[in-house]
Amino acid sequence: MVDTALRNTGEAAEQPDGLRGVVSDWASDQRAFKSASWGKAMMWIFLLSDTFIFSCFLLSYMTVRMSTVVPWPNPSEVFSLNIGGTPLPLLLIAIMTFILISSSGTMAMAVNFGYRRDRKKTAILMLVTAALGASFVGMQAFEWTKLIGEGVRPWGNPWGADQFGSTFFMITGFHGTHVSIGVIFLIWVARKVWRGDFDQGRRGFFTGRRGQYEIVEILGLYWHFVDLVWVFIFALFYLW
Repeated sequence: MVDTALRNTGEAAEQPDGLRGVVSDWASDQRAFKSASWGKAMMWIFLLSDTFIFSCFLLSYMTVRMSTVVPWPNPSEVFSLNIGGTPLPLLLIAIMTFILISSSGTMAMAVNFGYRRDRKKTAILMLVTAALGASFVGMQAFEWTKLIGEGVRPWGNPWGADQFGSTFFMITGFHGTHVSIGVIFLIWVARKVWRGDFDQGRRGFFTGRRGQYEIVEILGLYWHFVDLVWVFIFALFYLW
């Protein structure tokens, strides 16, 4: 009878206390994520879980490096390019970092034009971002090939501590996989934007709501996260 009276008067039922109240609130979507769509909320949750994984990798790297008694290779020597007989320390890494940071700028511009519903500029900027990301992955592949040719392996390397190879391939490989996945999704969504799927509300993944370019912003969140992670990798692995 109490429930009937509440329904008749239009008043909301009182939330249970404690953990049951939190679960009930989130499950019914009464207040949780009020200002954000489920797409954005799920991306934030995914990025949070990914943050824990990258943090574990970087913390493991720092622990290994500080605990090993074998000298750690000098990054300036290991990651140098020999051009015209002159070794240039960290030149390739600096170019890779510049490219990835620049891609964050083009991605932010794509999100901006997406909200303006300028589909051509949005698609072009997303493709430019994808091209920058692909060039980053290509340079990373070149870096891997160079180090493997010089004898670096996950179980050892000619310059010092054996853990160097395993941590390098694990961290940069995991990050490179994220960049590669981002490039694929950028090209896929850019194609949908260019065709006008979002304007027409054409049936398909992420295109059901007419005029909504939210997926572009969600991809932007992912891409900015990948770029931010690289800043930490660059600082801890290449500069330290």
